[in-house]
Amino acid sequence: MLIIRLQRVGKRKFPTYRLIVSEKARDTKGTYLEALGTFNPHVKENGFKPITERIKYWLSKGAQTSGTLNNLFIAQGLIEGKKMKSVCLSERRKKKLAEKSKAKAEAAAKAAPAPAVEEKKVEEKKEEAAPAVTEKPVVEEKKEEPVAPPAA
Repeated sequence: MLIIRLQRVGKRKFPTYRLIVSEKARDTKGTYLEALGTFNPHVKENGFKPITERIKYWLSKGAQTSGTLNNLFIAQGLIEGKKMKSVCLSERRKKKLAEKSKAKAEAAAKAAPAPAVEEKKVEEKKEEAAPAVTEKPVVEEKKEEPVAPPAA
C-alpha cells in the first residue's frame, strides 16, 4: 500500500519536510518512489509547496495520505473532506492530562473569592473613594427693583 507522508530533512532543531510517496511499511528515511513537494512550518506564507498534479495522480492510483498531510491538503484546497485526527494520545497520557486539568480547576476555585462577596467589596470601595456630597440649601437672591430717579 502506498502512502503520501512527510520526510523530515533540515538542520537540527529547525526541521523542514519533503512530501514523499513510499510503501507504508518502509522507513521515511529510506528510499521513496517520488518527492511531491516541500513543507517548511517556520514560514507562514509560501511554506507549503506541493506539486499538485503529481499528488492528484498518486491519489488517483490509490495512495493514502498521512493525517497531517490530509489536513494540509484540505486547508490548501487540494482535496475535499473532513480533517483527520493526526495526533494520537496514549491512555496513560490522557489520564495524566485529565488529572492536571482537574487540579488546575480546583486551584482556581479555591483562589477565586465568591462573586457576591467580591461585589460587596467593590461597592464598599466605591463608597469610600467617593466623597460624601452634601446638598447646599438653595438661597434665592432678591431681585432689586430699579429705583426711579427723583423728579426735580
